[in-house]
Amino acid sequence: MIATVRTDSENPDFRQLVSRLDHYLASIDGDEHAFYAKLNKTDLMREVIVAYEDKIPVGCGAIRTYSSEAMEVKRMYVLPEKRGMGIASVVLAALEEWAKELGFKKTVLETGKRQPEAIALYTNRGYTVTPNYGQYAGVENSVCFEKML
Repeated sequence: MIATVRTDSENPDFRQLVSRLDHYLASIDGDEHAFYAKLNKTDLMREVIVAYEDKIPVGCGAIRTYSSEAMEVKRMYVLPEKRGMGIASVVLAALEEWAKELGFKKTVLETGKRQPEAIALYTNRGYTVTPNYGQYAGVENSVCFEKML
């Protein structure tokens, strides 16, 4: 069974998972990794979810304020050996619920075109493709999504 914990970016399990995420992204982003890395800082994130299976951290995600109506989903990651088990959906649902509790009307996010599994997750969870926003406008590898809560 997967349990989720609400925490912040100081959580050591979150930091460990994000370190693995960054290593993974560096391997698929290549020369573009430096651009994305500067957009994915985790300092001072107050809304973080860590997923546990038998008290072992297996996935994570976070939200941060994007606008007065939207929270941005960031740092979604599930250990490779635990993928395909619905953990990412559990984390994403927990983040969406938290955003609703905080009074936000929608979530937005960006992922890379080289991450078809992430694109499938967001599509399956009701997200729709939207024009690239903010710092991702004009970035060829980025695909942006939104979902009304």
